[in-house]
Amino acid sequence: MRGAIAAGHPLTAEAGARVLRGGGNAVDAAVAAALVSWVSESTVTGPGSGGFMLVHRARDCSTRVVDFFVSMPGLGLRDAGLRQMEEVDVDFSGGSTQMFRIGAASCAVPGAPLGLEEAHRAYGTLPWEELFVPAVELARQGVELTRGQAYLHAILDLILRHSPESRAVYERNGERLVAGDTLVQQDLARTLELLAERGAKALYGGEFARAMVDHVRAGGGCITLRDLREYRVVRRRPVTAEFRGHEYLSNPPPSAGGILIAYGLGLLDDVGGPGSSQAIDALARVMREQARARENGFDSALRRGGLAKLLEERAIVVRGTTHISVVDEAGNAVALTASTGAGSGVVVPGTGIHMNNMLGEFDLPKPPRAGERLSSGMSPSLVLHEQRPRLVVGSAGSLRLRGAVMQIVVNVVQHGLGVRDAIERPRIHLDGEHLHCEGGLDPAELDNLEAMGWDVTRWRRKNLYFGGAAAVEMRDDGTLAAAGDPRRGGAGVVVR
Repeated sequence: MRGAIAAGHPLTAEAGARVLRGGGNAVDAAVAAALVSWVSESTVTGPGSGGFMLVHRARDCSTRVVDFFVSMPGLGLRDAGLRQMEEVDVDFSGGSTQMFRIGAASCAVPGAPLGLEEAHRAYGTLPWEELFVPAVELARQGVELTRGQAYLHAILDLILRHSPESRAVYERNGERLVAGDTLVQQDLARTLELLAERGAKALYGGEFARAMVDHVRAGGGCITLRDLREYRVVRRRPVTAEFRGHEYLSNPPPSAGGILIAYGLGLLDDVGGPGSSQAIDALARVMREQARARENGFDSALRRGGLAKLLEERAIVVRGTTHISVVDEAGNAVALTASTGAGSGVVVPGTGIHMNNMLGEFDLPKPPRAGERLSSGMSPSLVLHEQRPRLVVGSAGSLRLRGAVMQIVVNVVQHGLGVRDAIERPRIHLDGEHLHCEGGLDPAELDNLEAMGWDVTRWRRKNLYFGGAAAVEMRDDGTLAAAGDPRRGGAGVVVR
């Protein structure tokens, strides 16, 4: 096998598979796929996004996380800080509504273009320009909306058509785009060509940077030319945890997702079969402890260190994102998660760049100082067994992605499910005291949970509310399997 890739859209996965067929490694494939995701999944990612790439090298069994998440804007401003944002409600059509803050005041400093470039420079093998070809072609020719993408357009409609510039991209004849419509992004195609030719620096200085700053500042945002000029990609060591004879690795502090999953896996004991009330009860109790761990100094502990010790002392157990997972024929592995959040509704004129709304994604009573990274729940993850990639996984899903990743790891490692079944199994999410249970679970098991005292919210069907995962699995015989999440129309490709 030449490798395998899973992603949130068939075109994204195929772009990476094309690179693997052509002899590229896992990082090359991930970069090409990420660039196509800017086109095929532009509702949740793009040049205005931030994210993380976990890279595992087979030759020395080393793993690093390339951190290109967004940073707090306002360098050089006297009045930097959070400003009044616009609020919209997103209805997931399944019994849950989530409020998002959008507009120029919600825009943080993006890092995706520089992050992909630095990862490629450090680990890639194919020419940078070559990786852009599929993305440019798709942006110029257009992408037909799948049902999964049409669903995102529907629930995010108030954001996607928030401004004249965003309506020019996401509106046809006064209506939102629906399944079967073609989304053409000519301005984005030109931006991609510029990045291919001049590199990421083209967006962090000169005319493009000035256009971004002028547009965001005119709308009430805080991004400055200095923010863009001084943004830096950071390489970090992953957080690790032992789980049933395997090693779990993920995104470290100052982000929260990876360390909370590691903490949760360490609390799980043997449970019943997948979907049983015993298994759900155990997962829900762990989710409750993860939520409690976020109280009382959690955010400051993330930044000053020592968080693992803090969590051990508390070990008492009785929002728009896309993910790409890759393994190549040499055993190199990449887990890449990136996001514009729900999007800000702010599109920089002439560029096709939809800015993130990350300042509006979180409750920030005391926001970081200008130039500092925001914390993230993104959790690009790797499970090693005997120093080989056993599972590469990550998920979309805002507040639910941490639980989605943890449940898939448990399904594969503890329950022995194949990667497709592990992703497709119904999931749960604990929201306060409300235990949301996805459609497909046995009603009798849900009755048992209610008898245990859980306040169960029963969903009729599977829904993107519970995350949109993508994962690659290496089986015991060395063969690969890949699967995208049907909740968002994802896809997996094995290259032979």
